[in-house]
Amino acid sequence: MTEDTVPDTIAAEQVTVVPANEASWDDLAAIFGTDAGRCQCQRFKVVGWIWRDSTQEQRTAMLRAQTACGDPDAVATSGLVAYVGNEPAGWVAVEPRTAYPKLRTSRVPWAGRSEDKDDDGVWAVTCLVIRKRYRGRGLTYPLAQATIGFAREHGARALEAYPMITQPGKEITWGELHVGARQVFEEAGFEEVSHPTVRRVVMRVDL
Repeated sequence: MTEDTVPDTIAAEQVTVVPANEASWDDLAAIFGTDAGRCQCQRFKVVGWIWRDSTQEQRTAMLRAQTACGDPDAVATSGLVAYVGNEPAGWVAVEPRTAYPKLRTSRVPWAGRSEDKDDDGVWAVTCLVIRKRYRGRGLTYPLAQATIGFAREHGARALEAYPMITQPGKEITWGELHVGARQVFEEAGFEEVSHPTVRRVVMRVDL
């Protein structure tokens, strides 16, 4: 599917979402591309400061190990991959909240809340990446919805997300929106539980 043939809005029935270990590494790499590929979804994973204390090669190796791409028998994976037709188009990171060490020291998840940071039963959605030519076409909606079933099937009691509030007429960069938009999680059934910053909310669905 070329950019010219991608519909303005992608219908849910056109999308297939699979665990990342059932996708190929080449497919995931195509989704991340170059502009979204620098972090390699390691912001909440790496020890130290992401750009100073790790290299691009290290982060790529970490992502490849975490996803277990190409190994359908893997015990665990770190996210889901969306296809539009046969084309890899999107990624969402979803794991137990304890899999993200940097969340422990981030203000966003904990402000105004009393939560056990070591509770493996609470999972988290931390990142969405849409392949460049598929952006702005609604693909984050089926990805967010798919995280719920995936987390439930793997024993989660609850699932959290930390999206941005977007406002009409106010520009927001793709890099900022890697956590997703509030309305995407609202439509999936998440409810707001706290509002730690002007533009960030914590949303949760009990499973």
